[in-house]
Amino acid sequence: MYSILLSAGWPIWPLLIISIIGLAIAIERAWYLRQIHLFPKDSLERVFGVANAISQQKAVSEAEIGAIGQLSPITPLFTCILREKVAGSPADCALEELQASAQSTWFKLDRYLGALATIATVAPLLGLFGTVVGMIEIFGSQGVGSPQQLAHGISIALYNTAFGLLIAIPALAAWRGLRAMANQRQHECEEFTRQLFKKLYPHSADTK
Repeated sequence: MYSILLSAGWPIWPLLIISIIGLAIAIERAWYLRQIHLFPKDSLERVFGVANAISQQKAVSEAEIGAIGQLSPITPLFTCILREKVAGSPADCALEELQASAQSTWFKLDRYLGALATIATVAPLLGLFGTVVGMIEIFGSQGVGSPQQLAHGISIALYNTAFGLLIAIPALAAWRGLRAMANQRQHECEEFTRQLFKKLYPHSADTK
């Protein structure tokens, strides 16, 4: 492996660095999105139980509402709706607060995915850059008649092209898979949030 890196020349090092970064992002996001518990056991029953109590104008403590926000990364959305209802906010104001809170939640689900997409785009370009460097080496070898320099230039051109594609293809596949997983989580979250909103504000329009 080390001999391959030497044959590929210095342009291979940026590719190696972004490949490590891309692998770390893919592993972290896959673990987070697969292991994340959007709705821990009995959490939905707990949320809707509090919603029922609020709808019936029963006393609900701030500590009880705040505890719901600690159940999972998306339950702060539920807490936002519950607090707005307790405060007596109209549906329009509650929906506005909910949308603001949702932006933070979606950011947690999408975190680093943009960087992974960038790596999938940049890797072939870095490979192409290495190919250009290799071609310069080849043309330079023709002036001095050095077979070793010619072979080195060919190695740089071919290895960097191959490495660029070898990084870009899995990175693109990982990004598409993780993007789909994040979208599925977001859809699940939106559906339960919509149900809770309609329960607390039965006469309002559906959330977008």
